[in-house]
Amino acid sequence: MGLVLVIDDDSAVRHAVAQTLELADYVVLTAGSFVEAKDHITVDFAGVILTDVRMPGRDGFYVLDYVQSIDAELPLIILTGEGDIPMAVKAVGKGAFDFLEKPCGADVLLPVLDRALKTRLLVLENRQLKQQIETSDPAARLIFGDSTAAETLRKQVRAAAALSTDVLVSGAAGTGISKVAEVIHLSSMRSHGPFVKRSADGLERAALHSALEECVGGTLFLDAIDAMPPDTQIALQDRMDGSDPLPRIIAGTNIPLNMLEAEGRVMVDLFYRLNAVTVRIPSLSERPDDIPVLFRHYVAQAAEQSGLAIPTISADYLADLMARDWPGNARALMSLAMRFVLGVETETPLDEQDLPSLANQMAKVERSILIDTLRKCDGRVSEAIKILKLPRKTFYDKLSKHGIRADNFR
Repeated sequence: MGLVLVIDDDSAVRHAVAQTLELADYVVLTAGSFVEAKDHITVDFAGVILTDVRMPGRDGFYVLDYVQSIDAELPLIILTGEGDIPMAVKAVGKGAFDFLEKPCGADVLLPVLDRALKTRLLVLENRQLKQQIETSDPAARLIFGDSTAAETLRKQVRAAAALSTDVLVSGAAGTGISKVAEVIHLSSMRSHGPFVKRSADGLERAALHSALEECVGGTLFLDAIDAMPPDTQIALQDRMDGSDPLPRIIAGTNIPLNMLEAEGRVMVDLFYRLNAVTVRIPSLSERPDDIPVLFRHYVAQAAEQSGLAIPTISADYLADLMARDWPGNARALMSLAMRFVLGVETETPLDEQDLPSLANQMAKVERSILIDTLRKCDGRVSEAIKILKLPRKTFYDKLSKHGIRADNFR
């Protein structure tokens, strides 16, 4: 059983087609014009549209353009008279699924409708699966990158989300600690509860208690936990040790964890409670292969926000970005993307004064590629050589140059 929307201004033709389809167990909707049909044409329409090409007012081409604007994957079949075949061929070129010549018998009509319906149902099924995946896995949807480092981060986020303990998220400035904290929340059993962000820098006891009360059943993200005043740290520890219901605590810091402990920026008991589950966000310099993916995403985002067209990004420009140091990490890359979309940042190669550092950065890129390849191959040199398409001697020379041992990845 399938669904077909029949649009034809000739009532006799419309009723004859509808009768043929109903006898074949199709569910049929009929309309004498585009205006009557319009409300049925939606992005989730689970069927096929069959329309005449010549109609007064809004003709079949208008219907086709409208369908394409709503959902380019919604099959539309043109019904045409003998003299309108060139028009029908043109319609197929513009995106129509097929065309049929009137009068059209069931032996011709039904196979085409069946094929179109199967195509439509497959499209809707794939969309539903994709939506389920994206909904059930915020880490895949919100953490970008194809490198081993990016996948490791996603795995850490999923693992942290699956536990009920508090979490400590660390990373250099600009790596997106707040975003990763929110992804952990969205991936957890508390995702339907509130997610509240507070800077721990200078946070007073009263403000902490207010934030804790605000997000019971959800997650409280405390950024810059290393800057939380000592008396507020004591208050937090007391609440965590008490019997009152608490939100999950996710703390963030730009300070490396060994320094955080050694310098005593966080009380010992609180540090070890938060440190039970940690997620470390790698810097862009550790995953240069992800820079093109991230930059394209930020450019598309910036273009949408500013209402501008997405500009062309050349391969040379992306190579330039991969060679930069990026001390500001994702935040700096995001700012650059906005300037790029606005036309402030042009595709200019590196200045000559930057060339010495360029060699160092390219060496970092090469080392990262070698390490990622060996990880994917579990240290099997023969496979890595095939992937990289390098002579064996050149491959070993590069390993030696960068101090990499293939055995370490087995």
